[in-house]
Amino acid sequence: MASPDGFPASFYGEPGVLGMLANGISAFLVLLQNFNEARTGVPPVGVENILAGVHLILIGGICQVVAGLLSFRKYDHLSGTAFIGYASLWGSYGATRIYYGAATETILAQDDMMNNVSTSLMGNQSHINTTSVTPVWLSSLSIQESAISGLVPYILLSFLLAFCSATVNYIMPFVFGAITLTLIFEAVALVANSWASIVAGILELLILIFAIYGSAALLVKGLTQRLALKGFGTPLFNVLLLGTANSASAQGIGQEKKKNTKYAEPMALGSFCDTVSSFIFAFYCFGYMKTFALGVAWVSIISAAQLFATYYAHLRQDCYHATKFGLHVTYWVIKAWEEFVASALIVEANKVSSGREPMVGNWFFVAAALVLCVGSLNTDCLELTHNTLFLLLTISSVSQIPLQGYYIFFGVACSLFTTASLYSTFSRLINTIAEKSLIPVGPQPVSTDQVKRILSCGRSRQGAPSQTDQIPDALFYISNGVAALSALHTSVSSMNSNFLHLTVPWVLISGAIVQGYVSQVQIRGGGRFGSIIPFFYAVVWATWTWFRFAGDLIRFSLMAAHGFTAGAIAFLVINGFLMLIASYRNLVLLFLTTIMEVVLVCFLLSTLQQLPYELEIAMLAIFSIICIYGTLASLVNCIFAERFLPMGQPLLKDQKKQEEKPQLPCPVAESRLTSGLLKITELLEEGGVCGIPTDTVYALAVSCKNPQAIEKIYNIKDRPAEKPICICISSVEQLITAKPPFSPILWEFMRNVYPGGISCIVSKGDWLYKLGVGAAYDRVGTRESIMIRVPDHTVTGHLCDLTGPLAITSANPSGELDSTHHSMVLSRLGSKIQGVLCDGDSNELVASTVVNCLQIDEGTISIVREGCVPAVKVHQIFDRVKSRML
Repeated sequence: MASPDGFPASFYGEPGVLGMLANGISAFLVLLQNFNEARTGVPPVGVENILAGVHLILIGGICQVVAGLLSFRKYDHLSGTAFIGYASLWGSYGATRIYYGAATETILAQDDMMNNVSTSLMGNQSHINTTSVTPVWLSSLSIQESAISGLVPYILLSFLLAFCSATVNYIMPFVFGAITLTLIFEAVALVANSWASIVAGILELLILIFAIYGSAALLVKGLTQRLALKGFGTPLFNVLLLGTANSASAQGIGQEKKKNTKYAEPMALGSFCDTVSSFIFAFYCFGYMKTFALGVAWVSIISAAQLFATYYAHLRQDCYHATKFGLHVTYWVIKAWEEFVASALIVEANKVSSGREPMVGNWFFVAAALVLCVGSLNTDCLELTHNTLFLLLTISSVSQIPLQGYYIFFGVACSLFTTASLYSTFSRLINTIAEKSLIPVGPQPVSTDQVKRILSCGRSRQGAPSQTDQIPDALFYISNGVAALSALHTSVSSMNSNFLHLTVPWVLISGAIVQGYVSQVQIRGGGRFGSIIPFFYAVVWATWTWFRFAGDLIRFSLMAAHGFTAGAIAFLVINGFLMLIASYRNLVLLFLTTIMEVVLVCFLLSTLQQLPYELEIAMLAIFSIICIYGTLASLVNCIFAERFLPMGQPLLKDQKKQEEKPQLPCPVAESRLTSGLLKITELLEEGGVCGIPTDTVYALAVSCKNPQAIEKIYNIKDRPAEKPICICISSVEQLITAKPPFSPILWEFMRNVYPGGISCIVSKGDWLYKLGVGAAYDRVGTRESIMIRVPDHTVTGHLCDLTGPLAITSANPSGELDSTHHSMVLSRLGSKIQGVLCDGDSNELVASTVVNCLQIDEGTISIVREGCVPAVKVHQIFDRVKSRML
């Protein structure tokens, strides 16, 4: 659905309404339990806790995840990070309630059973032990310790979110601040008397009140497109006050970094999740938690949130962060389930030690962490430090470290990583909100040119790799490498039951679950071979886990083993076809599928009890080495968009017949070619209408030297005559030369918003003739006003320098969605226009934000249309300009 002027109505949706209501209702559910306990003196038990936990997961978790995902699509960094972060909090707290309910139900059931046994045996002289034994991981004390360990990092992060939200508006700080205080008293209530529950209940009531008001304010704003209720649009303090003198002077206000505004940046969310996971592990390693039974739920839920950070990094074509957060998700989930098995199932320290000693899967994480360090050499010091500490973390969790020093080393590494992740969350969030580097992250350790020179080593480089193929490739190699190295063992004697228990999460999570996610990313990316290879290998590793590890534990029958034999033969046949597919891709993938064929032969022999362990060890080790190289090459080539590390040419090449290209409806030109710009310039000079890219969506343009061509635009678009056409120029300097009689505050405002996705409506005058509008004066704008665009787009700016001012409007039939790719312009309007300048995907999904500046001298501006730049941000810029001009 579109609004009357062609703007997607769905953009005006306010996901903050759903997010704040989810927080308010979740707080209300906990409030009811707290007040009921204070009134009756009886804590909630059994089914009551289980039902409360389910509702918290559904409302506070799932509903808020939806709000967070929509916020990321709305380019709202703060709300996206906050809502997904709080979704994991309420989901984890809901899981805690379910654990409490399950624990009390189990204890009550055991007590009833023991009472019945004692009654039936009354009078029997034999001594019968009727003491019930409750698992340690279901004890109330264990659950309390785990819950406190999970709440503490959320308290710190919630405080950061409250602080950061104060730079955006003054409703969210109260909501997030109340949540912070509530979490403090909820943690105290787990170990103290009911007074803490009462205080937490009062704070939860405040959360509900603030959330209802904030939701109402956002809902009215979404419906009316204006700030009818106070609370949004004005921050408590200016985010620029956080910057240092150097960082503030590095860029003028409004001169923002180049960005992909289709989706919000997920870096803060990724660091948020790292903080929670590492903090919980630190508490566990230092002995505060006796078991990881509840900790595994908290870490798994926050890792699911981190998977969203991976996915949105992928959508932003950011292969580095997509790989980094994907690696972290894999590591945290595997370690969480390993500790669950060790603390809740095996328990005894000597058995845990004997089971861990032969495990070597963690060494792949060490190698992958080194690859990330290489990939971050040209970013900033904070990113390199964060990756270095993750490398230390992977080394500290190597299974061959004696158990006496293992947890101390791992705990210290987790503590350091938590500190770095907490600072990274704060700095990334503030810097993305301000769209400037206000919080120091350090300089670039190594320049990009130096890194390229080192990687190239004097070799000639080939063309850029395909983005759609390369982004998921690094994760594909990581997941397979971890699974292969984890599946490696030396002999039957090394496969004791403890080793089998501990190895299951390593192979299953990395090889099957994470690789299943990779296959879905491949589907969305439209890769040449889709998700065939990762999906098939996910099935292989899941089957491997079931037969080789779980099968030995549950002792498969001979008949069941024969069933796996038939499956192994099918795997060999399918992998043969995948080898053929890989031969069309590159040599690294071909080698990988070839080694997998030998690995599958070993799997077949194991089903027949004829496995040569030496061959399997060699093949799995070679498979892992190929995966390490594949990870490094895929990541480096994708980061720098050049083939620095060779993946090998395809062994087979397509022998497709050269098909005749379909006849295009109009001439096209490439934006990256000078000849393409000159071709479009010539068409415009001749009075043609052309589709051109801008910093937002594609536009139809005509030269102001040919005013009669403006009439063509109205006919081409079926545009109502009362809707004016704006003009586009290359820079503010071009406007200054025309000497328009603008006030100082208008000039200052324009300098802060140009170039960019904001269009200003100003008064018309004779200065437009000096600008070069000429005979088109009466055909652009209205009688009294004109809208001026200065796109932040090199191609458009250069085109305006060649042709002079352009009259432009969005390249879509009136009333329909904007065109975000040159193919859309060709298919919808190609037969009616004289040319299209092809530039691929547009930088935005929506048009520019239109600001009425006719009353700016009186101290007011109004938003005519909210576009890619939020109205709140426009008002923030104007407030800063006014404060500087006073």
